[in-house]
Amino acid sequence: MIAALLLATAVRIGGLGFAPADAKAATIESEAAAPIAWRVEDAAGRAVLSGRSEPAARDDAAGRRVHRVDLSALRTPGAGYRLIAGAAASPRFAVAPGLYRPLARDALTYFYHNRAGTPIEARFVGARWARPAGHPDERATCFSGADRKGVRWPGCAYTLDVTGGWYDAGDHGKYVVNGGIALWTLLDMAARGVAFPDRSLSIPESGNGVDDLLDEARYELDFLLRMQVPAGQELAGMAHHKVADARWTALPLRPDRDPETRLLYPPSTAATLNLAAVAAQGARLWRGIDPAFARRCAEASARAWAAAKRHPAMLATGDFAGSGNYGDADVSDEIFWAAAERWVLTRDPALRRAIDASRHLRASSGEAGWAATAPLGLMTLAQAGDPTARTTLIAAAGRFRDEARRSGYGIPLAGTAYVWGSNAVLLNRAMILAIAADRTRDESYRAPVIATLDYLTGRNPLGRSYVSGYGPDPMRHPHHRFWAAGVDPAYPPAPPGALSGGPNATPGDDVARAIGKCAPMTCWRDDARAYSLNEVAINWNAPLAWVAAWRDATEARR
Repeated sequence: MIAALLLATAVRIGGLGFAPADAKAATIESEAAAPIAWRVEDAAGRAVLSGRSEPAARDDAAGRRVHRVDLSALRTPGAGYRLIAGAAASPRFAVAPGLYRPLARDALTYFYHNRAGTPIEARFVGARWARPAGHPDERATCFSGADRKGVRWPGCAYTLDVTGGWYDAGDHGKYVVNGGIALWTLLDMAARGVAFPDRSLSIPESGNGVDDLLDEARYELDFLLRMQVPAGQELAGMAHHKVADARWTALPLRPDRDPETRLLYPPSTAATLNLAAVAAQGARLWRGIDPAFARRCAEASARAWAAAKRHPAMLATGDFAGSGNYGDADVSDEIFWAAAERWVLTRDPALRRAIDASRHLRASSGEAGWAATAPLGLMTLAQAGDPTARTTLIAAAGRFRDEARRSGYGIPLAGTAYVWGSNAVLLNRAMILAIAADRTRDESYRAPVIATLDYLTGRNPLGRSYVSGYGPDPMRHPHHRFWAAGVDPAYPPAPPGALSGGPNATPGDDVARAIGKCAPMTCWRDDARAYSLNEVAINWNAPLAWVAAWRDATEARR
C-alpha cells in the first residue's frame, strides 16, 4: 500500500469545482496497479470524504496509466476543498451552485470583443481591452486575378458593404461557413429557452428591451445578410465565402491598423446554404420581436436556398494568400441542415421530402463542425419534435458516452484522434450528450458533459485550463492578433472566457513541430505563435457558451 501511495504522481480535477447534486469525478495519474487510497480535505484540513481509486487501463491519449475517483458523495457546499492521494494533491476546488454562470457570460462576451466595424469600448470590457473600430465602413469588391494555385478568378462589377460581424479567429478574416455554425449555436441556445435577459451582458445594445444573447447574435446575422450577392447579378442570391485581407498579416496587429486591402472571395454553395439555414433560424426567433427583420431574414433564406439549387456544386476550392480556405468537397450535409431550418420555418412539404430522402436523417451522426453541419439540422428537427432525428441524435450520444467510459478522464473522446480544435470537438459532442440527457433524463449522458468542462479547466494530463481566466493555471497567450501580450507586452492578454483550440497531435506550426513526439493530450503549448495548438475562434467559443449555460440551467432543476 505504501508503494502504491508513493506512485501517485498527479491528481487532476476540474478547475471550477462542482454543483452539490452533480456527479463529481477526478483522475489520479499513477503507474500503480493497485487501488490508491485518497481523501478529500476541507479548507481547514479536515478529512470529509475518503475512498480508494478505481485503476483503469493505460490511457494512450494521455500517455500514462490512470485511476478514476468518484467524489459524488461530496455534496456539502464549501470552498477550499482538495483531493489528496499519497504525496499528490489537487488544486483547491469548490462545491457550490452557479459556478458555471460567469463562464457562460464571459464565453458570450468573447463575441463582443471580436466585433468588426465598431469600437470595443472600455465601459463594456475595461480599458485594457478597449480598441478603436477595426475595418469600419468596410466596402469590398471581389478578388480578381490568379490564386496561389494559378487559377484565375474574374472578379465582379459590384462592391458590397460588409461592415460588421465577428472576426473569425486569430486573424481578421470573416468567413461565412464558420460564422454560420457559430451563429447557429448561439441562436440554438435562444431557441432552447436559454435567456440572457436585457442588461445581463455588457454590450452596447443592453437596455433596448431585447435579450442580450439575441442582440449579440444579430450583429453577426446582419453581416451574413450583407454577404449575399445582390439581385441583378449572375450569381444573385449566392453568398460570398469570406471577406478577408489580400495578404497575411503578422502578430501583433490591432485591427484598426490593418494595412491590407479587404476583398470578397468567390461565392460558394456551402456559404450560401449556411446563409439559408441561419437566416431561416433568425426569421423564427425574431418573428415576435422585430417582424420586419424576421421578414428580411426569411426572404434572404429563400433567395439563398433557390440560388444553391441553381448552383449546387460551387465548391470553395480557391487557395488565396491572406485567409483560410475552409474548403468542403461535400455539401450534402449543408443541404440537409438548410432544408431542416427552412422546413421548421415554413413547413413546406417539398422541404420535408428532401429531409426524409437525405441519408443524414438516419445516419449515426458524429459531432458538428463547420464542414459537418448535418448534426445542426438533426438538433433543430429533434427540437421540433421529429422522432427520427431524435433517435439518430441519441444513437450518436450513446457512442460518445461509450467513448467517455473508455477514457481515463471521462471525456467523450477515447483514443488518440486529437486534431486542430480538439477542444471544440469535445464541446460539440457534449452538446449532443446534453440534448440526449434532456430527452431521456438518463444521468449517464450528463456525466461526460460535466467531464468535458472539467477537462477543459484542469482535469487533463497537463493540469492546465484551456479557458483564459478560469481554473488554477489558465491559458494566457492565445494566437490572436490583438490579445497578443505573449508577443508584445504593449498588447493585452486574452480576457476571461476565451477557449484555446487545445491539443493537436498533427503539428501545424513551428512551435508544434518543436515539441516533437508527444502523447496526443499533451501536444499543446500556451504560445501565441502556436496557431495549430492555441488559436481561438468563434466556432470554438460558441459551444463553450452553449455547454456552460446548459450546465448552469440544468443544475437549477436538480
